[in-house]
Amino acid sequence: MTSDATASSVPDLEKDREDAARLKRSQTTRVVSARVSLPERLKEIWNCRELLKNLISTEIKVKYKGSFLGILWSMVAPAITLLIFWFVFGIVLRNGVPNYVIFLFSGLLFWNFFQLGVQTSTGIIVARAGIVKKIAFPREILGLACVGTAGVFLFFQSIVMIIFMVVLGAAPDWPMIPILILSLIAVTLIGSALGILLSAVNVYLRDMQHLIEVILTAWFWACPIVYSYWASIQPHIHTQWIKFVYLLNPMTPVVMTSQRVIYAHPVVNLTTGTHPVMNILPPWGAGSYVLMNLILIGAGIIFMAIALIVFGRLEGNFAEEL
Repeated sequence: MTSDATASSVPDLEKDREDAARLKRSQTTRVVSARVSLPERLKEIWNCRELLKNLISTEIKVKYKGSFLGILWSMVAPAITLLIFWFVFGIVLRNGVPNYVIFLFSGLLFWNFFQLGVQTSTGIIVARAGIVKKIAFPREILGLACVGTAGVFLFFQSIVMIIFMVVLGAAPDWPMIPILILSLIAVTLIGSALGILLSAVNVYLRDMQHLIEVILTAWFWACPIVYSYWASIQPHIHTQWIKFVYLLNPMTPVVMTSQRVIYAHPVVNLTTGTHPVMNILPPWGAGSYVLMNLILIGAGIIFMAIALIVFGRLEGNFAEEL
């Protein structure tokens, strides 16, 4: 067991050494204290943008070092997961939705980005305790690097999705493509804010990194990814406030926007079942999706400000707790 543990710690030690080298070359030489104002804290992070890029690059290189497929695993793994979901819900349970694999992938796309970013950033301060205690730099950078790494994987997963769409002859709703940029901004803000906040809390409550895995699993099923909200949930909700609570989930508008743009068919002709057509997505215009995402971006900005303030309050005792 000792040799196994030693072997498994080698990548982490190597990553710490590479991160430390990056940080030493950074121009930032002081720790952002809890009394620094929010604008000053944002300025510090902006000044470390080159460091952020280097940390993302190091994370990806170390993750796939020694792997035969390397970065291609970021494309193979989601494709296999997608095929499993498609087989269970599209073949075994036979929902009959045309091109269900595209509907499913369009929902998974931003969710995978959000889940990976939040889950990895939650434990990043503890995992990088060595450099956190020894080198002065804005600690928020570590959480943002996790989200940035998830963004790189999002890019490769998008390539997989495009391949599936070409093979199946599916086309997105081209005029609505720009709305995806709003969704990307919204989910990045919310995921980054949540990751930064949880990374600080996890220093004091180490169970948080295990609890967030359970929460994210439940959160996944609370989003209309493998099922259609409009067809499966909305008809059975007869109270407006319950619908409001369901849509209050910030990932629900993001997922529905992605499905509307990429899957592009609010109403489809079913291949099986007693009803000839099914309302897959809400019959909303582009303006409704734009408004939803703008509201999310506004909420994400506020949430990010709160996360940075709380992080600043908590980071003062990181060295003692680590």
